[in-house]
Amino acid sequence: MSGLWLKTAFVVHFSVVLCISEPVQTGTDRGGWNSSDYDATNLILHTSDMVFHLITAPLDYTQAKRFCLVQFSTLATVGQQEAENGTLQLLREARLKKPVWVRDPNQPIRSEPAVSKQYMHLPALTFPRDSKGGFARVQLRFPPLPAVSVCVRVQWDQRHDQVSTVFSYAAPVFTNEFQLRGRADGAGRVLVALIVHGHHRPYKASFPNDGAWHHLCVTWRRSDGRWAIHVDGERRDTGAGADTPRDIHGEGIFIVGQDQDSFGGDFTEPFVGNVTDLRIWDVALEETQVQDLYGCSALAREPLFTWNIANMTLHPGARLVPVQLLCSANLRQQVEYCQALETSSSGDLYHLINLPCTQSLPFICMTSRERFLKVNELKGEQPSPFMNHLMQLSNGTLQPEGLVPAHPEELTWGQVSHLLQVSKQALEESSADLEPSDMLHLVQMLAHVADVPTHPNSSHLAVTALSRHFISVADRMVSAENAPKWQAIKQVVNGPMAVVESIDRMVSNLHPMLLAESGGLSIQSDNIKLEVHQRSLGEGTGGSEFCGPHNENDTVLDCISVPSHNIQTLHDNGFQKVTVMNVWYGSLLPLFHTQGNVTLFPAVSDGTHKYMGAVLGSSVISSTVLGDSQPISMAIQFQLQHRPQNPPGTVYDPVCAYWDFSLMPEAGGGWSTVGCEIISKGQGSTSCHCNHTTNFALLLQIYEVKRTPVEESALQMLTFIGCGISLCGLTFTFILFIAVGVPKSDRNTVHKNLIVALAVAELLLMCSDAASAQQEVCLGVTAALHLFFMASFTWMLVEGLLLWSKVVSVNMSEERRMGLYYTIGWGVPIVIVAVTLTVSFHKYKADNYCWLNVKTDIIWAFVGPVLFVLAVNAVVLCRVVMVTVSSARRRAKMLTPSSSSQLHALDLTWAATRPVLILLPVLGLTWLCGVLVHLSMVLAYLFIALNAFQGLYIFLVYAVYNSEVRNAIRRIKEKRKALSFTNCSQPIGFLPSQRTATSSWTHSVPMPSSPETSDTSAPGSTSCGSLVIKNESFRKESFVSFSMKHPTTENQVVQLTAFKPSGC
Repeated sequence: MSGLWLKTAFVVHFSVVLCISEPVQTGTDRGGWNSSDYDATNLILHTSDMVFHLITAPLDYTQAKRFCLVQFSTLATVGQQEAENGTLQLLREARLKKPVWVRDPNQPIRSEPAVSKQYMHLPALTFPRDSKGGFARVQLRFPPLPAVSVCVRVQWDQRHDQVSTVFSYAAPVFTNEFQLRGRADGAGRVLVALIVHGHHRPYKASFPNDGAWHHLCVTWRRSDGRWAIHVDGERRDTGAGADTPRDIHGEGIFIVGQDQDSFGGDFTEPFVGNVTDLRIWDVALEETQVQDLYGCSALAREPLFTWNIANMTLHPGARLVPVQLLCSANLRQQVEYCQALETSSSGDLYHLINLPCTQSLPFICMTSRERFLKVNELKGEQPSPFMNHLMQLSNGTLQPEGLVPAHPEELTWGQVSHLLQVSKQALEESSADLEPSDMLHLVQMLAHVADVPTHPNSSHLAVTALSRHFISVADRMVSAENAPKWQAIKQVVNGPMAVVESIDRMVSNLHPMLLAESGGLSIQSDNIKLEVHQRSLGEGTGGSEFCGPHNENDTVLDCISVPSHNIQTLHDNGFQKVTVMNVWYGSLLPLFHTQGNVTLFPAVSDGTHKYMGAVLGSSVISSTVLGDSQPISMAIQFQLQHRPQNPPGTVYDPVCAYWDFSLMPEAGGGWSTVGCEIISKGQGSTSCHCNHTTNFALLLQIYEVKRTPVEESALQMLTFIGCGISLCGLTFTFILFIAVGVPKSDRNTVHKNLIVALAVAELLLMCSDAASAQQEVCLGVTAALHLFFMASFTWMLVEGLLLWSKVVSVNMSEERRMGLYYTIGWGVPIVIVAVTLTVSFHKYKADNYCWLNVKTDIIWAFVGPVLFVLAVNAVVLCRVVMVTVSSARRRAKMLTPSSSSQLHALDLTWAATRPVLILLPVLGLTWLCGVLVHLSMVLAYLFIALNAFQGLYIFLVYAVYNSEVRNAIRRIKEKRKALSFTNCSQPIGFLPSQRTATSSWTHSVPMPSSPETSDTSAPGSTSCGSLVIKNESFRKESFVSFSMKHPTTENQVVQLTAFKPSGC
């Protein structure tokens, strides 16, 4: 089938070259054929945006998809209006009555199978060497059997070299009715033979005498006397006739492990080894059914007997043991179905049907009109100098229209080898540069040759030579000098990965013959290094590592490895051999046009950089793993050097990526990062881990630096100075709250907690650079910064909630309210930090500084709660402003009409401005400008000025200009004056005065308390009076005595004695 695909590919390539030389027009093009006898292979339909090509040469679904991809197109798709309409129109024009393959848009363009093997856990019967009488009898009443199949799994004892009977069936009228015997031949094999109706077939079928489990299945039918012996799913011996045309007698005895020389007895040829999974059918199984059984799949037809120890009688010499059986063949899946489009009998209606994907059908390829016209333009009508030289070297075997033999239907292995050889020679000898059309021809040629079927008689040397020629042609195509040609054909082929895919397919197809005489192969050219090696799997099998070539200037090598535990998993899953194919491509970087095939979301930036795009920034390295010659997808690790080409004023950030051939299928795919992550990042290289095998590279995300080093230094210095001043301001504020005896209240308690959280956070921020050198210390500083900055914002939220409780009536006691505030202020940050560390411990910290990793989602553990706090506090601030303005309006209405206009405006302005100025820092709303810092340096400086000096602002508003703090300080001063007055006074007597003192009296009434302290006044307290006495004569006398009456009480007399200070 592969040969048919290859021949079809060359035929259609030749026909398309003929068609495209004609003018392109809307409608169908039959290449000059009459409607009655045209070849539908040449039928091409042009619509306004698409081109459809009908291929009548039947291929299976996978081959059809592959064929279209090689032709820079895709299989026609249903479910898309324009594609479906074009497909139906082409089928009507062709009047094709057969179904054609179409693609389901929900199905991937390419898929790589992940094959695994499985175990069965079954009870087994063991027949030891020292017990020759052991056997097991099947408890089943057998009817006469016109056909029979017996399948069993056996493990032959390698030490046993005598003839043994695996099973025997004896009837009352004939003992040797049906029997399977075996014997070791001394050459490492066990030969088996079948006996039917007493006729002994020869010992021809065999299996290795290796102590492993093997699946044996024997069949016979009366109709033609056909019998067969299958070993491990393959038919090893068969025959027909030479037999009595009768059924196998019924009512017999079926014995496992012994020969029956008489009915049910006289055992003479014991089996030595283990037996399990015995099944008996009354039909002759087909070979495909035997293969299903070998692959551990169940058959639709129920057997007469299924392996069940309960339905058997065991002799004491046969012991029951549990075994774990490897299904050494791949588990056969249910038949896979693919979509096809079928026409009705009238030819007017079409409907979708599901057919086995292995069925061969015609199909339709479609491509965009732009791509089709671009191919026409590139290939032109006249052959290039390279093509002329190639035709001269081929001695006329190649046509001017392309790299196609004159008679593609006679394509042979030798012709393919010759095609590669002359192409290699032409590339080496041609003095002219390749043209874009030559690149297209060579891309298609390599794609065709990569799928060539190996010839059974091809020698190892011939296959190796073909592979070396293939790599030589590919190496010349991907050399850096061809970058302009790849740029010219980018509308048709999306970069040189088409060549990479062809190399992968070539090595996968040829690896059995490449490794036939050795365990490995290595081919190295200027730009490509290929290694293929195979080894047997066993306990303790190590991993696999491959590195690119070493250059003098390289500090590290480009390497890719398969971890040893993944290789061990293959062994544990039952694989016997592993083949690892690795390829390194060192020249692909300049061949990719900038950003054309790279679509990545930029990493989160702090505003200092502007994202410009992503480009290829390393060599390309690939790994393909085959387990027992079947593709296996497994996790790998690779390390690649950075090869930046970013212009001055830019920086780059590496990203692990792989080439996904399912993206943009017509163009050959695109880069993807799904399933890949960075392990470590060095100065000049990056190590990655990906959960699958394919072609890998590093993509560099390029950023334009928006701030110069001088600006960055200035911002850092301003931040450090501001944090230092803020820390001093917060410290002084906290000391004042404690030292001056500010009255205790919920508001002051909230202020203190906010001050502590902010002060510790800013102290840690100032010290974080010193801790960045030690990863463990830096991680602890990062967690502490996260905690205390988060606590700062949660206490800002508490400030907002407290303010709201003053504006809106809240039915909650102060004690319960403070409990809620402490839970929000400290409990929520602790929970957020703990959960974040637990979930993403290894991604928590940034690489180069002590803060959260802004390149992952971890940063949202801080940004998310902060945005929530700012949103809530913004609502609180708006509400406070509205209430304050409303209060100012009510006061303004009480003013006199003459001055109301001017004072009303002033009151409203001050009422709206005062709470904004006071509440902005404490509610954290100045952090909102951090969203805009990336727009300009002015906003960056403003953000730092507002927030780095937040502590100083709090000190001024809540300490220096806080009436509570000022009143407390005034009380302390008065108390100190009173204490000083008392300490320097001495009482000298209580003698009555002989003279009348000339006194002056002043009685003053105190002013009401200010709004800042009103909430601390005790309820029901009375105002206090003060009495000031001035006595001028007191200066001359040592003491003065006088009396007074209380102004509200006539009978109350106060006697006062004044003391003259001594030394004051």
